[in-house]
Amino acid sequence: MKLIDQPRAPNPRRVNIFLAEKGITIPTEELNIPGKEHLTPEIKALNPVQTLPILVLDDGTAISESVAICRYFEELQPEPPLMGTTPLEKATVEMWQRRMEFNLMNNVAAVFRHSHPAMAELEVPQVADWAEANRPRVQRALEMLDAQLATNQYVAGDSYSIADITALVGVDFTKMGRIEVPDTLANLARWRAEVSNRPSAKAGMSK
Repeated sequence: MKLIDQPRAPNPRRVNIFLAEKGITIPTEELNIPGKEHLTPEIKALNPVQTLPILVLDDGTAISESVAICRYFEELQPEPPLMGTTPLEKATVEMWQRRMEFNLMNNVAAVFRHSHPAMAELEVPQVADWAEANRPRVQRALEMLDAQLATNQYVAGDSYSIADITALVGVDFTKMGRIEVPDTLANLARWRAEVSNRPSAKAGMSK
């Protein structure tokens, strides 16, 4: 088993944090995304959309998509639970994980991919207007997160979960997207400081 990885990229980072929370260590193969090492026939054979990370099992089975990889390890090792335990907890975690992914992370990615010069060769064509259209969407997502954290310690309630992982990666990604996180979002700031201090938050970053 190995993880084809680039832990500094947002989606691979999510899986690295998830594995660290579980206390799971597996071999990794790190690719250079700016160097287009993921855009090869070999990677396409494993994942037709050629995105990272990719989990390759011992029998050659390849699992891509970050949450799918996390689900695989959640089922293998349920403790500590990061996707809920009861039907309601599982639904709530999934609801907030999707909100953080679709409304925060993906919109930050749109700003970054369509505005940052480093992405010019990977995002063709870059559409500056699309980047600008997504900036207010990011702000709305940050405000939604702040409101949720006004009455909850963590994103999906009282327990740390994959929703916190996605939210943290999304909020941290704003720096690369040159997006300001307003100082007025005090609940978000409290939560961000707490989850950033978990050892898992730095998982894979020293590779």
